[in-house]
Amino acid sequence: MKRNVDTGDIPRRQFLLSAAWAAAAAVAAPLRSLAEGTETQPFGNGVRELIAYPQKRPLMRITTRPPHLETPFSVFNDGAITSSDAFFVRYHLANIPLSVDLASYRLKIGGKVTGPLSLSMQEIKSLAEPVEVVAVNQCSGNSRGFSNPRVFGAQLGNGSMGNARWTGVPLKAVLDKAGVGAIARQVTFNGLDTPVLPATSDFIKVLDVDLAMSPDVILAWAMNGADIPMLNGYPLKLIVPGYFGTYWVKHLSEIEVLDHTFDGHDALFMTTAYRVPDNACTCVPPGAKADKTVPISKLRVRSFVTSLTDHSLVKVGQRTPLKGIAFDSGAGIKKVEISIDGGRQWSETNLGPDLGRYSFREWSSWLEPTRPGPLALQVRATTNAGESQPTQATWNPAGYARNVIETLNITAA
Repeated sequence: MKRNVDTGDIPRRQFLLSAAWAAAAAVAAPLRSLAEGTETQPFGNGVRELIAYPQKRPLMRITTRPPHLETPFSVFNDGAITSSDAFFVRYHLANIPLSVDLASYRLKIGGKVTGPLSLSMQEIKSLAEPVEVVAVNQCSGNSRGFSNPRVFGAQLGNGSMGNARWTGVPLKAVLDKAGVGAIARQVTFNGLDTPVLPATSDFIKVLDVDLAMSPDVILAWAMNGADIPMLNGYPLKLIVPGYFGTYWVKHLSEIEVLDHTFDGHDALFMTTAYRVPDNACTCVPPGAKADKTVPISKLRVRSFVTSLTDHSLVKVGQRTPLKGIAFDSGAGIKKVEISIDGGRQWSETNLGPDLGRYSFREWSSWLEPTRPGPLALQVRATTNAGESQPTQATWNPAGYARNVIETLNITAA
C-alpha cells in the first residue's frame, strides 16, 4: 500500500508546528553533551536532560533521533490523568511525520476484506458514535534501568507510562465496514513513521482478529479532550487498552487483514523484538537465554508511591500524607497496601475514584512514624482477579514487564 505523505498545502496549524519542530531540532542537536546550566532530572541509573519539544513541557530526553522522551515521575503525583503535554514519547524509526495534511490524509484498509477502503478523518468519525476509554499506555521497557544485571536497551526509569482519556471509534466499526470474513486470522497496523534505510524493518504491529474485533480496541483522534499531540500519534492512534504500548501504533495509516500469521522482513517487531520468555513469570535466570519466547502482550499489575521519593525525610510523630497510583491489564484494582517495615506488616489504603478498569487508580494513606530511623516503604496492589505483585524482581534479557513491589528507603527524623 502507498503511504500517506504531506503535501505543500499544509494548514496553518501544521505549518507552525513544523516550524517549531525545526527550531527544536536546532536546539536539541544529536549527541549534545550536558551543557552547563541545563536542567536535569534523576532517572533510573543516572540523570537526563529536560528538553521541551513542540506541544510538550520539558521532559527527560532519552534519545534525539528517533525522539524518545520520558515523563518526570513527579508528574504522576498530579492526579490519575496524565497531562498530554507531559505524556511520554517513544519512536523506533527516525523518519517521523512533523505535520499531517488532513485534506490528503487517508486510512487504508485492505487485505482479506470484502471491499478495500480509503477513509478520510471525517469518514472515520462518521462510522459510529464516538466512544471514550481511560487507559494506561506503558512502554514495554518501562523501568528497564533497574534491571540487575543490566540489560541492553534504553535505560528507562519509571516514567515511560501515562494515563489518558482517549476518544475515537471502535476498530470493529472500521473492520465491519471493510468486511472481515471467517478466514481472517490476524490484522496488521502501520503508521506514517518510516525507516531511514531499506534494510531496516518497518514498525508494523499485529493483533489476532478476535482482539481486533473486541469493543475495547479503538481508533482515537482525541486525547484528554483535544487532538492527540503530534508526538503521540496525530491524527489517529490505535488504542489497545490493557496491552503494552508497543501495540498502540501512532499516525495510523494502513490496516491489513490477513488469513495467515504475519511474517517476513517487516515482521521483526513481532517475530524478533518485543518478545518475552514463554512462561508464567516471563523470566529466566539472570544472564540466561529463553528456550522459547512469545510476543509481549498484557500489562501486569503495578503500584507506585508518588508523594515521596527515595531518600525522603519525614518527621517523627507527624502525619505525612501518602498517595500513589496502581493499575493492571483490565481486571481492576481490588486493594492497595503499604508497609513501612520492608513487607513484614501491611495496611490497606483508601482507593480513589474508579475511572475505568484500564485506568490508573489513585490511592491514599498516612505515614506517622513513632521513632527515628530508616523505613522501607513498600506498596503493592492486588487486582479483582487475584493477581498481585512479586516480592522479588524477575529478569529477562530485554528488561520487559517489570512489576516488582517498589521500595522507597526513607528516614524518619
